[in-house]
Amino acid sequence: MSLLVEHWSFDPFLLVVAALVVLHERGLASLARRSRPQRTRRRRARSFAFYAGLALLLVTVESPIDYWADYYFYIHMIEHIVIMFFAPMLVVAGAPWIPLVHGLPVGLRRRAGRAVLLGSWARPLRAAGRFLGRGAVAVVALNVVMVAWHLPVLFDLAERNQYVHIWLMHASFFVTGVFFWLQIIPSYPIKPKLSGVGQTVAIVSTNVVMFLLAMALSIFSTHSWYAPYDHLRGVTLSPFADQQIGAAILWVCGDFWALPALIVVIKRAIEQEGDLNALIERAVGRRRPVAPLAPSELPGGG
Repeated sequence: MSLLVEHWSFDPFLLVVAALVVLHERGLASLARRSRPQRTRRRRARSFAFYAGLALLLVTVESPIDYWADYYFYIHMIEHIVIMFFAPMLVVAGAPWIPLVHGLPVGLRRRAGRAVLLGSWARPLRAAGRFLGRGAVAVVALNVVMVAWHLPVLFDLAERNQYVHIWLMHASFFVTGVFFWLQIIPSYPIKPKLSGVGQTVAIVSTNVVMFLLAMALSIFSTHSWYAPYDHLRGVTLSPFADQQIGAAILWVCGDFWALPALIVVIKRAIEQEGDLNALIERAVGRRRPVAPLAPSELPGGG
């Protein structure tokens, strides 16, 4: 029980979350004054997903999870999965973009909008957003970031330097996770650019990469990869056993997000294509033959 109640910490990210919640609530109230009740109720329902995503992020940085992640690799893997997949998924499902914008005062909103959309200083930011917003790029970016940060040289650097750990490793996990889920979940006013088939491939391929990483950490390894977990005082679990448990978490927890997402995406794709056969034919690049028109349906026919 002491593992759950001890080692909670205060992180300034709590203030960021509080500011986002206040801004979002202001935006919801502003939009409610000019919207139909049905639309207001939909925004309120989505807001719970957004707040749940923020709460998950808070748990990873404020709770004992973050503390024990420095001692146990397998707890660190739980933290990574939450930041990469579950928290971004909920944030995207919450579609907070319009309410957050409308939470700003009108004058500030217009100035900020012009600065971001038209300002020369924001060109690199806009270019990065357009690049990561491409369907295939978003999927590849998440997988590259996931694999790269688990290479020993980068992982050890992040463990020894908290600025690298928080502002590069965790931030890149979350940002690429958001762009990944934007290709899977409609998040008004942003629509996924991937087709139903593309979304299916994205989910399956990302899960496969997680499996391969887990296998590399366990089946294909004979020793611990990460020096910071060697010979930690007070830790009786061997570093390699710790790494194998972490690999098992990567292996199993990949299904926790991938299988539900895959079911939803396939169901949605079948509805769009009309039936399962049409979806399969589209996936393999075949088109259904078009039935010839009856004489009565031809131009000038009877």
